[in-house]
Amino acid sequence: MVSPSNSIKIIDYIYKNYSAKPGKILIHAGVIGWALSSAAQISAIIFNDKIPKEQKMFLVPQEFADACVNILSFYAVTRTFTAIATKLAKTGKWILPSVKKYLTKHNLANNLGNPNFDISQVKMPYSLRKHYNWFNYGLDATATTIGSVLSCNIITPFLRNFYASHRQHDNIAKINSPECPQQKKKCLKSPVYSIYSYQPKSSNLKI
Repeated sequence: MVSPSNSIKIIDYIYKNYSAKPGKILIHAGVIGWALSSAAQISAIIFNDKIPKEQKMFLVPQEFADACVNILSFYAVTRTFTAIATKLAKTGKWILPSVKKYLTKHNLANNLGNPNFDISQVKMPYSLRKHYNWFNYGLDATATTIGSVLSCNIITPFLRNFYASHRQHDNIAKINSPECPQQKKKCLKSPVYSIYSYQPKSSNLKI
């Protein structure tokens, strides 16, 4: 059981690390979600008595590799989108009109777009700083969401299918090779390449 003091520490840690960067928590939550769903998928293979041991030895590494592709591609794509958006806002490529007006008034507008320029280091009135921070928070969350959608629906499935295709091609080549034992060849030639082959047709389980 988590004590109240530990709960406060956890909440304080989350606030300090994620309150100013909403995109960060979206990325980390997405990675955790992918990891948990992959763990559930692998566990379903391990504890499914209908799957022969020999095929488990094939399916578990396949699902683990598939999970790595999912998680790494999701993190890399989403993190890249967030980093680009943050950099554009930080250097003034994307800027609020009110902030630009203030910078122009104080002869700082020439620095906009400079890779070494950091608007967050400029002294501003509290109200203007507040608007600038909210703009950054919204941009961070929006960029992360766009990156997540593209990653989960386009890029990650493409990479996963590309990897699975090559993996299947290599496995078929190994099965058909003279070095492959006849017993193993007979087992792996059965049309089983995914955990979904062992789920009931009426099942709605989707991970």
